[in-house]
Amino acid sequence: MLLFLYNLMPSSFPQYVTEAITGSPPDPPGLKLRKEGLAAKHPVVFVPGIVTAGLELWEGHQCAQGLFRKRLWGGTFGSVYKRPLCWEEHMSLDNETGLDPGGVRVRPVTGLVAADYFAPGYFVWAVLIENLAQIGYEEKTMYMASYDWRLSFQNTEVRDQSLSRIKSHIELMVSTNGGNKAVIIPHSMGVLYFLHFMKWVEAPAPMGGGGGPDWCAKHIKAVMNIGGPLLGVPKAVSGLFSAEAKDIAVARAIAPGVLDQDLFHIQTLQHLMKMTRTWDSTMSMIPKGGDTIWGDLDSSPEDDYLPSKRRQNATDEAKDGSSEPKRKRKHYGRIISFGKDIAEADSSEINRVNFRGAVKGRNVANDTCVDVWTEYQEMGFGGIKAVTEYKAYTAGDLVDLLSFVAPKMMARGSAHFSYGIADDLDDPKYLHYKYWSNPLETRLPNAPDMEIFAMYGVGIPTERAYIYTEAPWAECHIPFRIDTSASEEEEEDMCLKDGVLNVDGDETVPVLSAGFMSSKGWRGATRFNPSGMKNFVREYEHAPPANFLEGRGTQSGAHVDIMGNFALIEDIMRVAAGATGDELGGDRVYSDIFKWSQKIKLKL
Repeated sequence: MLLFLYNLMPSSFPQYVTEAITGSPPDPPGLKLRKEGLAAKHPVVFVPGIVTAGLELWEGHQCAQGLFRKRLWGGTFGSVYKRPLCWEEHMSLDNETGLDPGGVRVRPVTGLVAADYFAPGYFVWAVLIENLAQIGYEEKTMYMASYDWRLSFQNTEVRDQSLSRIKSHIELMVSTNGGNKAVIIPHSMGVLYFLHFMKWVEAPAPMGGGGGPDWCAKHIKAVMNIGGPLLGVPKAVSGLFSAEAKDIAVARAIAPGVLDQDLFHIQTLQHLMKMTRTWDSTMSMIPKGGDTIWGDLDSSPEDDYLPSKRRQNATDEAKDGSSEPKRKRKHYGRIISFGKDIAEADSSEINRVNFRGAVKGRNVANDTCVDVWTEYQEMGFGGIKAVTEYKAYTAGDLVDLLSFVAPKMMARGSAHFSYGIADDLDDPKYLHYKYWSNPLETRLPNAPDMEIFAMYGVGIPTERAYIYTEAPWAECHIPFRIDTSASEEEEEDMCLKDGVLNVDGDETVPVLSAGFMSSKGWRGATRFNPSGMKNFVREYEHAPPANFLEGRGTQSGAHVDIMGNFALIEDIMRVAAGATGDELGGDRVYSDIFKWSQKIKLKL
């Protein structure tokens, strides 16, 4: 009945109510800039991130009958509700090759519809596309570089020739638009994907696209990275380690046992882990740069982060001139700690027993675990104990940790991704594609006139480190979980809540990952940016919608909702219409990214 009445309501009614409460909304960027006389100039290319682009079925097993060319990812997700195990089977990749399993072909949706909406009513690129259309853009001047985001970046070319398609589309758009170079707009993991592309397109065949060393200089005006996890995200670690992030951990705390029970023969988190651990792309977002970037047991760049201090633009002194009360030290460098006491203890008090080389063995003889095999079944109780007894893991430990708990997954991932810092970028080993998506192990193109923008939201608590506990063992269960009982509710700033230690960011990507390269690593002529192309940091301070009628808001800094942020859309449109970063006003910064970046001792 409610749905029927909602459909009878005039489409203008929500807008009428909103305007009655908040007043007339500002003109959308497209209308505003059209009034200023701006018009389409540079062709634009959208590069979606992980999970936001649609995937459809081209070949499947008997259980998927009737789903030919239906979306398995994106859209209504109807196939999930009707046949969840069949859906999981078709969304998984081969555990050995990272490519299609036998008898299954799932392929990316093409065109702007691939990622304009993630689900009905939930926009991703739609608002930006609509605003660009208002100054004259059409499908011939906009291209959605959709790809199968589950695959490793190089495998998107091996299987689907996705990188070649991006290359040819950019060349066509530039040649048919009077030679105007393209503006590239990657979002989230798409930032890493396009970084890989810029090396691939200029590298010689057969590993690369054979475009030559000046291809980017000839074809790209600007790369406008939105919410880019350039140095990885701690959230990727918790996902690979225990199939959790903050939201899942909180849900588990609210309804204990539900996610772990064999409910209707669907062990939810185990099946989720089984599926996502076949997606090699997730390993592209493991934190890069080790302790040099993310900090060690004792210190990290964000040690002085205090949410209320940034919000209030406070100084180091209280308003009455006295010093602020001493604050309990936060050890952000300990990305995984087993126990709140370990997370807070002085490093001299932590007695760690090295897990590397510990003896492992199967936990159970029960063959029922085959259905939800996650590699944890092969660790044995000794292996599980070894992980917990190491107590605290910094970024420098994470690759070894994941290789210990999921060696087959990491063997695939390590063939396609790397997480270190290059000592000598002239070393021939860095010509291999596994280094191309790591900005600390590769050079930007020789394109001095090209510009790079780091565009991301700030002002939202963002996952930086986790407090874990060992879970009760029961056959196929995941043996580790985030300890949601670990909080600091007595502190005003609540940096630690529900087992998650938060810093400034866009709710998914910490400021450090999104902003470091453009604030320091690529700033000026460095060994990572030898041509000295200009970099700009453009931050968007999060402001939630004033009421539910505003939807997701026009000033949001959240990782996906920022795609509807009017200020961000206006910046993109001005650059697409011909403006430079200097003409936008250069850097716009609300966070401490420049101060934090200066703390990182990296050879430039």
